Amino acid sequence: MNKKIFIIMNCIFLISGCQEKQLQQESITPPYYKPELEKRYQEYKSKNLDLTKEEIITHVNIGLDQPFYTNTKETDVSNPITVLTNKYRYLSESYIPKNLESIDKNFSNGTKQLVKEARIAFERMATDASKEGYTIRAISAYRSYSYQQVLYQKYVLQDGVENADTYSARAGFSEHQTGLVVDIDNKKNDFNNFETTKEFTWMIENAHHYGFILRYPKGKEKITGYQYESWHYRYVGKEIAEDIKKQNITFDEYYIRYLQK
Repeated sequence: MNKKIFIIMNCIFLISGCQEKQLQQESITPPYYKPELEKRYQEYKSKNLDLTKEEIITHVNIGLDQPFYTNTKETDVSNPITVLTNKYRYLSESYIPKNLESIDKNFSNGTKQLVKEARIAFERMATDASKEGYTIRAISAYRSYSYQQVLYQKYVLQDGVENADTYSARAGFSEHQTGLVVDIDNKKNDFNNFETTKEFTWMIENAHHYGFILRYPKGKEKITGYQYESWHYRYVGKEIAEDIKKQNITFDEYYIRYLQK
């Protein structure tokens, strides 16, 4: 065989092999893929060409290809620590988390409750922060369905439904009802300005070590459905919190990929 022809054929073989390998990689389907949602995946992909296959599947599984508060369903509460509530998954009106305990008043501005495991972790975190010269105080924690209902309606009357939905959850869809969420400040600044405090920096660097995540981070509004909230932290357990921090994803994304049954 002519040497030049051999080289050309060999190159063609190598290119073909690379293309085949690439196609095989692209065809790999993540374990959270749902065949029954294939049509929705394709439609969502056509409108979001910049997203990866994993992101498309994740977003559709969350429900993001449909308007917020549509196609909703009652969320799974079999594991009370990893309960997911968002604008597609809700808690029943009667849901009250077990083992609610009051946060130490040294670390709260009144009677505030969290599920026992979250309460212990929060107090440990606030104590360690205090030793380093930082003040972490709970200003809101568990909220009942009825409390959230009244609060949401207040915001609707104040700002209208469209605006209220960007920063307040409708009753049943609020994470506060899980007893795993705490809104914080540093006693000095209004919580809306928590991002400007040294305590915020400390939380970003350390919260995951205690099992807490910044639930509604900046730049993730299209996924969470809520505006960025520097003061809103959710307890998910140390292992999950550290994994979410490492992957830089939201709890919504993590749940779909690793926790949903």
